[in-house]
Amino acid sequence: MNALLTAEGLHKAYGPTFALAGADLQLYAGEILSVMGPSGSGKSTLLHCAAGLTTPDQGRVAYLGRVLSELDDVRRSALRRREFGFVFQFGQLVPELTALENVALPLRLDGVRRKPAEQRAAALLERLHLSDKAKARPGELSGGQQQRVAVARALVTEPKVIFADEPTGALDSVSGEQVMDLLTGAARRSGAAVVLVTHDARIAAYADRGIVVRDGRTPARAGIR
Repeated sequence: MNALLTAEGLHKAYGPTFALAGADLQLYAGEILSVMGPSGSGKSTLLHCAAGLTTPDQGRVAYLGRVLSELDDVRRSALRRREFGFVFQFGQLVPELTALENVALPLRLDGVRRKPAEQRAAALLERLHLSDKAKARPGELSGGQQQRVAVARALVTEPKVIFADEPTGALDSVSGEQVMDLLTGAARRSGAAVVLVTHDARIAAYADRGIVVRDGRTPARAGIR
């Protein structure tokens, strides 16, 4: 089976510090892949390169046969808006917007009119048990509620890949499990693949398969289940 997304031989340095030194990743349609490693190992940089948020110094990332570095900025941005979804550790919601507006934002940025965008956003908030928080702003929500809004925002464009970078890192264990149940359940229902960066083995257990990043590398046999 051909991989949906591949990253091969990625190197990335920030000044004299190497974040990646020959990392690889393969993601298949519909699977949940965990990326584990200690703090500073390069796992978040690997996710950012795989998602086209960061350009590696060496190596290549290909999505459905398209090499991301060969796409211009407009096509790369469109790819991230339409086919990739993102959940970050602290949600990164827009504080001035309501939960409904935050979820609808990727659609609005892609030119969808307000009413249909907000209708799709409202349906997702209902599915994630947040209908009563639709008009609340991020500052009025708990950490767990903010992450559930972030999950809804990641799903609203019906992406093929969701990139989740420490999505439970700022949550208590109960809230973290609730967010992971919602994220993985929604991804499996939609058929989206997930790249899940975590340092927590309990969170990695939600994945179908895992890789481990050590010193910017992904040893061939590390972490495979």
